[in-house]
Amino acid sequence: MVCLQCDNLTIGYEQPGIAQGISFSVNDGEYLCVLGENGAGKSTLIKTLVGLRKPLAGTITLKKGFSTAQIGYLPQQTRVQKDFPATVEEIVLSGCQSRLGFRPFYRAAEKQQARAVMEKLSILPIAHRSFRELSGGQQQRVLLARAMCATESMLVLDEPVAGLDPKVTEELYASIAEYNRQGLTVIMITHDMSAVKYATHVLFMGTNRFFGTKEAFLQSEQGKHFTEKL
Repeated sequence: MVCLQCDNLTIGYEQPGIAQGISFSVNDGEYLCVLGENGAGKSTLIKTLVGLRKPLAGTITLKKGFSTAQIGYLPQQTRVQKDFPATVEEIVLSGCQSRLGFRPFYRAAEKQQARAVMEKLSILPIAHRSFRELSGGQQQRVLLARAMCATESMLVLDEPVAGLDPKVTEELYASIAEYNRQGLTVIMITHDMSAVKYATHVLFMGTNRFFGTKEAFLQSEQGKHFTEKL
């Protein structure tokens, strides 16, 4: 089933926009990698998909009963985020905020969900440590856990491994891929071709836009050219 469909999108901050005529769809359980050169509009597209920006033209359609509030979103990490004065557990639990409504507290089920996600991502032993004291890889795992607490359907990530060493990068990719194998839909911006091996589909943002399966992308002129430039 199609869970997200974009038709003839124009994205940006004002007309004529950064990119125009963007059309693609993502089915339940697929893994879409969004590639492209700097300035092609990848991050702007992601912000538009999760509802942080409105499209300048075109439409985004979500499957019935699904809303942007149910998307787990992991944006690019900023210096302010790295210095955030909270514990690991507090940050992970905050992923459940959209379900609180008027409640001023988290239910036992939400706390259990947070613990289960932290255990799966191997950060439960550091649950009471300050976020600002953690390594870059640990911080990204915490933020991934927070995003996982916000969704049961779709995870959207913007350069989740930026600045991480190769070992931590591969561990994070493996964790995301495991969630995808369990049925979670994944959309991820990356410059890293090693991430593409986990994808089912690729959207290439640039002058010669491409959308299709991973296998078709790797055989395309865009795929070959992008690989050569890395």
